[in-house]
Amino acid sequence: MSLDRKQHLDLKTKLSYGIGELAGAIPNNILVFFLLFFLTNVAGLNSTLAGSVLLVGKAWDAINDPLIGWLSDKTRSPLGRRYPWMLYGAIPLGICFCLQWFVPSTENQWLLFVYYSAIAIIYYAAVSAVLVPFSTLGAELTQSYDERTSLISFKSAFGIGGSIFALVLAQMIFALLKPPTSYLLMGVISGILSILAVYICFLGTNQRYKFIQQQRHQVERPPSEPIFSQMKIALSNRPFLFVIGIYLCSWLGLQVTAAILPYFVINWMQLSERHFTQMALAVQGTALVMMFFWSPIGHRVGKKAIYCMGIPLTIVAQGGFFFLQPGQVIWMYILAVMAGVGIATAYLVPWSMLPDVVDLDELNTGQRREGIFYGFVVQLQKFGVAGALFLVGQILDWAGFIPSVASQPTPIQPESALQAIRWIIGPVPTLVLVVGLILAYFYPITRSVHEEILLKISEQRSMKE
Repeated sequence: MSLDRKQHLDLKTKLSYGIGELAGAIPNNILVFFLLFFLTNVAGLNSTLAGSVLLVGKAWDAINDPLIGWLSDKTRSPLGRRYPWMLYGAIPLGICFCLQWFVPSTENQWLLFVYYSAIAIIYYAAVSAVLVPFSTLGAELTQSYDERTSLISFKSAFGIGGSIFALVLAQMIFALLKPPTSYLLMGVISGILSILAVYICFLGTNQRYKFIQQQRHQVERPPSEPIFSQMKIALSNRPFLFVIGIYLCSWLGLQVTAAILPYFVINWMQLSERHFTQMALAVQGTALVMMFFWSPIGHRVGKKAIYCMGIPLTIVAQGGFFFLQPGQVIWMYILAVMAGVGIATAYLVPWSMLPDVVDLDELNTGQRREGIFYGFVVQLQKFGVAGALFLVGQILDWAGFIPSVASQPTPIQPESALQAIRWIIGPVPTLVLVVGLILAYFYPITRSVHEEILLKISEQRSMKE
């Protein structure tokens, strides 16, 4: 095999890397769509404690993701810096995800809270061990700007595809089994698939990873600063702060919507659970299709341009949900499709901006510290999920939402709870997405700026060789 051909990022590597995204996409989407509803309506936990379950893990996660990113940067192993963390973290990730859907035989609120909080802490530690190193591979499997965009497109496509698969899986299981058995089976299948996805990713990308690292070995120094110094360096990178803001606003806005969606469809629109999964599928299916539209457009006009074109559609759709009335089912699905068109850019753009930020850091410092940067972003992803669930749980509790247990009749919700559901699905995520849109407009690394960064890095590397 010639050197040029070997340097080319092949389809096998892109597919294998994309499959690795399923380890996070499948369980994370099931969590955000179903966990709060499961805790309040199946396990019988009150909505304040239910919304607090995942937030408990954030006390540790405040340093967990950057810590694992820093440690993976410093890891020295025959398998490289990232793979040992992924391989050892995959199994506890799968097991703990299964246990999240087990209902203990107690009605004591605090025992239930302690059980689900303990599982969440262990689960998110395992998620960090897998997803931080995995996400970092996106900047380490290629050195080309265009190939990175292509690689992230595969990651994003599998992320949306994993979400769709999770929803289809849930719909099939819910049609065959009743709670709580249906939720437990969903957790077991998803946990096993997550483990398999990590190992398939390793087998399919390992050869390419070794090759790229050999190319960089002579021109890059491993980061030697302590973790807090590296965190300070990362946060002093101004474009990185924009990426953090764009990603957090995008993710938080979308996860708030996903968390409240089952309540909106079932309690406000007065439809069955089948319509909830179909609504989610309409959003995610549209986003998956539009991924193949936005990616080539991004090559022409730039990353932030497609974000500024797509997200306003999602903002309009979110506002439309607020005005929907029971019986307007067709309009509900039209707005879902409109939201999906813009959501595709939220999946694609922040992750494709991140390697540009890492390149700028290399230009400024001469080091590659992908782990720290990606650790921050994975941390934001988990904050988005936990923050969305906590926020929704708190608002529902304040509004008087009545929790229920699967074996008991469904209670009639008060008007205050129904109005809270409308506000959470409409104005709240709309405001957050508007802030993200403003940040994207002022993001400073354009295509021409990045080309200049790459040119200067190439000159620096040539001088070191």
